[in-house]
Formats: sequence, structure tokens, C-alpha cells
Amino acid sequence: MDKSPDAFRTISEVAEDLDLPQHVLRFWETRFSQIKPMKRGGGRRYYRPQDVDLIKGIRHMLYDQGYTIKGVQKLLRENGNQFLVAIGNGDMAAVEAIAQRKQADAVPLTPAAQPRGSDDEMLVGQPKVKPSRRFFGLGKAEEEGPVAPDSGRLSRDNRALLQEALFDLLECKRLLDQVR
Repeated sequence: MDKSPDAFRTISEVAEDLDLPQHVLRFWETRFSQIKPMKRGGGRRYYRPQDVDLIKGIRHMLYDQGYTIKGVQKLLRENGNQFLVAIGNGDMAAVEAIAQRKQADAVPLTPAAQPRGSDDEMLVGQPKVKPSRRFFGLGKAEEEGPVAPDSGRLSRDNRALLQEALFDLLECKRLLDQVR
């Protein structure tokens, strides 16, 4: 029996419909805060139709268009969920409308109408220092920024890549433990 289009879907149904492994869906939940399936007792996930549409858009951008996870995150930040939902549904008219609305919002203000920032924002040629953030307890504040190749340290980007690889390996281990 087929479900209603408005019915919630289990992770196995979504994975089968989108030809994705279930662990990929769970991983994407950690990378895309916009994916929020409802969880019931025992941790079972139930995806709303709008969650499935968003996942379709993310899948299309990652697999078909060659975007990276960071690239899709940026698309979501800049254009919102509806942009990727429209892409997932193949609704190019909605995609165009969202793009045009964003372009209209980006019309530059005249110099007199632009808000004045603080003095440190007005510096020319000096980037503002970002606050140091530790990535899952790895690294120290003085290790941020470029790292010399022979220094024996990892850059923040490389630590992030290693953390992602560790997450993938732990997920593989969890799956293997389930099979045993």
C-alpha cells in the first residue's frame, strides 16, 4: 500500500526513494541543521515531506552538480531552504523567482544610505581577526591560520577533514558492530 504524499517517511523509506544509504542521511543531519526529522521512542526518525524535498535538493547539488558540503551549506545560508526544496522538486520557476528576489535585495545602497560601522570595521587592508574556535577540543588558538609544511602541526582545515574522516569511520564501525 502506498502512503499519502503528506505522510511521514521512515529513514529506510527515504533512503530507498533517494537511493542513499541510511548512514548518509544520518551524517547529513549533522552537517545540515535544516534537516530535522521527528524522532520517536527508540530514536526512530520520521521525515516530513518538506524534509524529504530538502534532502532531494541537497542530494542533487552534492551528487549531480558536484557541490561540496560546504558549498551546499553556503547555498542554504544565502538562499534559504525553499531554494533547495525547489531544486529537489525540479521547480525551476521557483528557483528563478528566489534568485531574482535575492538579486533585487542585493541592490547596493548609495554611500549616504549605507550604515556606518565602528572604526575597526573601517580599516582598509587589515582583515578583522576572527575569534579563535577550537574544533572538538583539537588544536590551540595559536595554531590557527597558515601552518608551515614542515612544522609538524595540522591546519584547522586539515583537522576538520580528519574529524570528518573519524566520524565516517566511527559510523562504519557502528554499522559493522550491528552486523556482528
